[in-house]
Amino acid sequence: MVPLSPAIRSLIDSRKPGHSLPGGLYTRDDVFAADMEIFFRRNWIAIGLECDVPEPGDAHVVELGKSSLILLRDDDNTVRVVHNVCRHRGARLLDKGTHIISKLVCPYHQWTYELSGELMHAPHMGAGFDRSCHSLRPVAHVNVGGLIYACLSDDPPQDVARLVETMTPRLAPYDIANARIAHQCDIVERGNWKLTIENNRECYHCLGNHPELCLSFIDLDFGYDPAALAPEDRARADAHEARFASVTAQWEEAGYPSAAVLPQADGDTNFRTQRLMMNGAGESQSPDTRAACKRLLGTIGSTGLGDVHLWGHNTWNHFMGDHAVIATVIPLGPDETLVRTKWLVHKDAVEGVDYDVDHLTSVWTATTMQDADLVERSHAGVGDPAYLPGPYSTFAETELESFATWYLNQLRKHGG
Repeated sequence: MVPLSPAIRSLIDSRKPGHSLPGGLYTRDDVFAADMEIFFRRNWIAIGLECDVPEPGDAHVVELGKSSLILLRDDDNTVRVVHNVCRHRGARLLDKGTHIISKLVCPYHQWTYELSGELMHAPHMGAGFDRSCHSLRPVAHVNVGGLIYACLSDDPPQDVARLVETMTPRLAPYDIANARIAHQCDIVERGNWKLTIENNRECYHCLGNHPELCLSFIDLDFGYDPAALAPEDRARADAHEARFASVTAQWEEAGYPSAAVLPQADGDTNFRTQRLMMNGAGESQSPDTRAACKRLLGTIGSTGLGDVHLWGHNTWNHFMGDHAVIATVIPLGPDETLVRTKWLVHKDAVEGVDYDVDHLTSVWTATTMQDADLVERSHAGVGDPAYLPGPYSTFAETELESFATWYLNQLRKHGG
């Protein structure tokens, strides 16, 4: 169990259903410490991609609070995750960033490990020293169609199997494992990680803040009050719902799983997925809504398969025929959150021939910067003494209620 102070328990108990969380759950240092232990050590989190380490000897370091992980590909072409901690006296093996290595060599005393984690060389430790007892500590991880999720707990939740079973067939045609990272952008948002996730889980704010994204997003997909629509808008909504149902059935019949899979309030692994249509030309989240890369991903062969969304408690993802956008959320402190965005293209796509980086990335670059401003404004507001939790829209913010319910259930479960 994670000790929760009476103050935290009081905040949990004071939350009104259908309302945003009490301010202290966003701003307090002790809440942040509990969040890191429960949601980023004991739960499954997205940490990277198989294509972060495309070749044997490739290694990528992921920093997560006090923990440092090494995502690597070994000589047998197996993707592994190990703790970035030497088994001698704890020194970091690799610095931040990406590396190409043949062995993992501790720079302190040159203890040397195979890429599989076994200790192969420990100088001057004596004849009685047993190297087999000092391998690098592995990290539990699963490969979800090329997305790498990890859990730092010694007893990881078993319901991650639902995520694997749901997403593996959905992502198979995109061959994300063999995609290539065309661009990466790291932005530090000045706000709590939950505000980052809440902002992403609703599009109530999109029309007023994301002009670039709204060229391809269909506003009706993200909730509306039927009674507030004019007759002509209601007719448009009805036509959209009918078309969406028809297209979803066609996608399913063609072998592309598309129907919504919703989070389980009592589950540990929180995720939601659905394939949605896109507006405009309907091909991509690009400035002209047409494919931004001529070489399509995997075996897709079509730009008419919409956008597969995948949301988690530290990630959101968009998989389109021409490219994918992968965002990972890493808390840095109660009031700082790293948002790491990667744009993926076919492994053989050539920059300047098949795609232009600025054209490929401009929509989500603008959107992420806009969201960073909104999160900063939200964080400043929830820390104001005048803040009182406000009501969610029952039409446009249902996923916020779902997330808040799950979040509080996890605090209660792990906090005793």
